[in-house]
Amino acid sequence: MQVDLMKTHVITVMAEFGRFYEQQYAVALFNSVRYEIEGGGNTQTQLLHRKDPLKNKSIFSGSLFQYLEESKKWRSRFLYVGDSYNISLYESKAAHDRGLHSKGVINCAGYRALTSMEEYLGLLNNSLGDTKAKSASAPFLKCPTQFPLILWHPYARHHYFCVMTEKEQKKWHAVFQDCVRHSNNGESRSSIFYEQFINLNGSWCINILANLVMETLHPELKNLIVPRLKGKLQQRQRDWMLISDAVYRQVLSQTKTQHEALAQVCEVERPRLDSALRTDMDQIITSKEHVSAKIRALVLPCIEQLVRSKVQPYIHSILEALMEPTSRGFSEVRDILFSELVEVSKNTMNDSSREKLGEHMDKISMLAFHPVKMQSCYEKMEALNLEGLQQRCDVSSPSVFIQRAQILMRQQMDNAVHTFEQLVHQSLDGHSAEDLCKTIQRCQDRVLKKYDHDSSTVRKKFFREALLQIIIPYMLKQLSPSCSPDLPKFKELIFEDFSRFILVENIFEEAVLQSVSKDIMMAVKEAAVQRRHNLYRDSMVLTNSDLNLHLLGEDTIDWAGQFGGVKGEKQGGEMANRKRKQIVSMIHLDGIPLPYESCQEIPGVDCIPEEYEGQAGQDLESKKPVNPVQHVPIEKEPGSPDGVNEIRDLINPVLEVVEKDSSQLTNGMLSLEEGSESAISLSSTPDHYPLCHTTSQGSSRKYNSEFRL
Repeated sequence: MQVDLMKTHVITVMAEFGRFYEQQYAVALFNSVRYEIEGGGNTQTQLLHRKDPLKNKSIFSGSLFQYLEESKKWRSRFLYVGDSYNISLYESKAAHDRGLHSKGVINCAGYRALTSMEEYLGLLNNSLGDTKAKSASAPFLKCPTQFPLILWHPYARHHYFCVMTEKEQKKWHAVFQDCVRHSNNGESRSSIFYEQFINLNGSWCINILANLVMETLHPELKNLIVPRLKGKLQQRQRDWMLISDAVYRQVLSQTKTQHEALAQVCEVERPRLDSALRTDMDQIITSKEHVSAKIRALVLPCIEQLVRSKVQPYIHSILEALMEPTSRGFSEVRDILFSELVEVSKNTMNDSSREKLGEHMDKISMLAFHPVKMQSCYEKMEALNLEGLQQRCDVSSPSVFIQRAQILMRQQMDNAVHTFEQLVHQSLDGHSAEDLCKTIQRCQDRVLKKYDHDSSTVRKKFFREALLQIIIPYMLKQLSPSCSPDLPKFKELIFEDFSRFILVENIFEEAVLQSVSKDIMMAVKEAAVQRRHNLYRDSMVLTNSDLNLHLLGEDTIDWAGQFGGVKGEKQGGEMANRKRKQIVSMIHLDGIPLPYESCQEIPGVDCIPEEYEGQAGQDLESKKPVNPVQHVPIEKEPGSPDGVNEIRDLINPVLEVVEKDSSQLTNGMLSLEEGSESAISLSSTPDHYPLCHTTSQGSSRKYNSEFRL
């Protein structure tokens, strides 16, 4: 019975989606070919874009403890996060290094990363419908440490981890959040946008469709199965989660199969549609404009009345709610970028050799993809509050806007770092070592100017798209009862050969879009004139003075390979492919007990320094780690020093400096590496350069299904 119920829901959702997909596929192809023929002006960005930033890179890896539901025990696991942001679980680090198959892979789409058992229990206690757990009820598992990490999903299996220290928990939580953010990243497209419809990410779309199925299937399954579950509350919760996970996996499988078949049918039809479009493009455009004029004449009075009475009064308040956290996040990106570039300049002043420069540049090259370094930027966006708006405009959650803005922050940081790398690399030829520091300073100033320009442009585009994504569905819902009955009669005005490329429903939505776009553009322009959030005015023109800059390469510069920035690592060939460079710093010490394998006790020597070096050693001396499985202290065996810090202390004794609030994670500020000769701390940020720019007045049309993960 459950299988038949599941198949019925999958068939219903996919049939509805299939009709929509086939219709919009032809429309999207028409828009794509028309854009290709007519061309379109886009705003010229000042920063460069990297083609494949994560090539031969991994994000993070380390050892922690995982709860295995099959044995109901905690076991050590080695987790590896590659460039796909999927989490692979291995028996041990040695198993990963030998290339053995993983014990499992977690795709984080739709998950939430939790660090509190109380928060998890609050979500879990609602999982059985009317059955409520008391607040004092014990969970079905006990975490052996005070620092849990839980990946929670409304339908799929939950994953339980724990670490030894709070610092480890913060680092792993930042990594898990980045995995969730990357997996959930579908372009911010509203239902009226079609240009990128053809290129929709398959796995992203499949996850959306599977969750749409589960939204209606889950309540029915709960009413059917939960009353039959036996045992204590904790056992019923566990059994229900396993059933839900099994059903969700089958829904994903069936949805994927039907989606691939649907896409294949449309791709087979594409050559014929493309040929017809290129032959009759002028006639199709003329026919569409004729029908558009007729529809606008009919619906425009109703649209304008709705905009004046129920949309215009709220645009500014919605925009302000979006601008405040977004601008703080982009400002934090700039501060971290400035701090890291100043550190490169400072270190070059101490040692201007090309080898040292290559080492410093290699450290910052992956700054944008460093979850711990970028966490403070992402946290600014978490303050987005759309209460009140959610009830009025039926916005289910602000998470789609939060994650989209965070992805844009990461892109702008990577663009800025990549541009700095290209400028420095271009300037190395023909400059002496004495001029290197001044050259780096000039490159830094140019990059900050370009970042100020592009971050303003990106934010304004994000604001416009977010406002459209909030307002348009609300307007369509209000206008449909009065306008939709009159639309079918306009189909008679469209030639049968053109009917696949011209849909009256789309033309109606375009009329709604155009009517409200004027007010949205005006609101964003007024915000730019006020300069409250460092937005530049559209009326001012910026001439591109770096035409030659866009002729530079798009690929990542191999600083380590060209300048010997990283020693002891073979470049190229099989070794480079097998041992990918890890973005979040970690080294591997053989023969050390499990707590010492954790990410916290590993000093950042390969990539960007994340903690004050030496702090981990002080923590270990003050408190012996306890194995959470055996609950016994781990004694340190006597012998010769094998730690990096111990060896340094023996060779070069240094004075002990008491650091205030040393447990706090650094947020891009300069950290003093142990043994470093320089003790300069620069935290001042130069004033923003007054720049101006132009933006495209045309609005692109894209596709979006509501992200309900």
